Amino acid sequence: MSQTSMSNQTLVTEFILWSFSERPQYRVLFLILFLSLYMMALCGNSLIVAVVTFSSRLHTPLYFFLVNLAILDVVCACTVVPKLLETLVGNETSISYRACMTQMYFLTWSVAAELLLFTAMAYDRYVAICQPLHYGSMMSPSVCTALAGATWGISMFGAVVNTCLMLRLTFCGPNVLNHFFCEIPPLLLLSCSSTYVNDVMTIVADIFFADVNFLLTVVSYGFIIATILKIRTAEGKRRAFSTCSSHLIVVTMYYSTVIYAYLSPNSSYSPLIGKVLAVLYSTVSPALNPLIYTLRNKDVKVALKKILLLIVEKL
Repeated sequence: MSQTSMSNQTLVTEFILWSFSERPQYRVLFLILFLSLYMMALCGNSLIVAVVTFSSRLHTPLYFFLVNLAILDVVCACTVVPKLLETLVGNETSISYRACMTQMYFLTWSVAAELLLFTAMAYDRYVAICQPLHYGSMMSPSVCTALAGATWGISMFGAVVNTCLMLRLTFCGPNVLNHFFCEIPPLLLLSCSSTYVNDVMTIVADIFFADVNFLLTVVSYGFIIATILKIRTAEGKRRAFSTCSSHLIVVTMYYSTVIYAYLSPNSSYSPLIGKVLAVLYSTVSPALNPLIYTLRNKDVKVALKKILLLIVEKL
C-alpha cells in the first residue's frame, strides 16, 4: 500500500476497488452489460435534451425538469461507469485518493440533486392536476428556474459538506474498498479515526434529501390520486394518471435503493446489498429513465419522430 504524510494527515494515497469477478468469461459479460447501460444512458438522456430543446411544443415545466434529470443522469453515469469499465478491461482496480474523493463528490451531488428534482417534478404534477386553473402562475418560468436553481445549489452544498467531512478523516490502515466505486458508507469503514460526525451528517443528509423529499412526493401523489378518483369518466382518469405514472415508476425505483444505501449505519451496512443497490441507481436508473419517460409519453414520441425524420431527410 502506498503511503505518505499529507497535510490532512491521510496516509493512504490510493484505494483498491472491488472487482466484479476474477473469471475472464464473467468479466466479459459484465463489460458488455455495463458498456451497454452506459451507452444507453448517454444516448438516451442526450436525445431527451435534444428533443426538448428543439421542440417548442415541449417547452413546458414538466419537460424543463426532465431535461435537468437527463443532465444529472449523465453526470451520475459518467462519474461511476468509466472507472468501472477500466477495471473490467485492464484489471486496473486502484484509484488515487484525490480521484476517489472527486468521484464521491460528484456522485453525492448528482444523487442528492435527483432526489430534490423528483420532489419538484411531483409538485409540478400536483399543480397540473389539482390546481389546473393556477398552473400558469404557480409554475411560471421564474418559479421553475428557482426550483431548479435550489435543486442544484442545495445538492452541491450537501456534497461539499460531506466531502469536506471525509477529507478530515485519517486513512492509515487497509485500503481495499469493498465497492466498485468510492461511496460514503464503504469509505467510512476504512477510516482509522472516529467517523461519528460523518455518520451523523450522512444520516441527517439522507433524512433531508431522501426521507423528507420522499414524504413530500407521497403527499403530492396522495392529493393527485384523490383528485383523479373524483374524475367521472374513465378516459379522464386514464389521461390524468398517464401524466404521472412515468414519474411514479422512476421515483419508486430510485428512492427504494438510495434510502437503504445511505441510511444504514456502519454496523448494519451490507457491502453485497450496497453494491447491488448502487448498480441500480448509478447505472441502471440513468439508462432506463429515458425509456420510461419516452415510451409512456406521447408528446415526446411525436417530437422524437419529427426530429428523426428531419435527420433522415438531411442525410
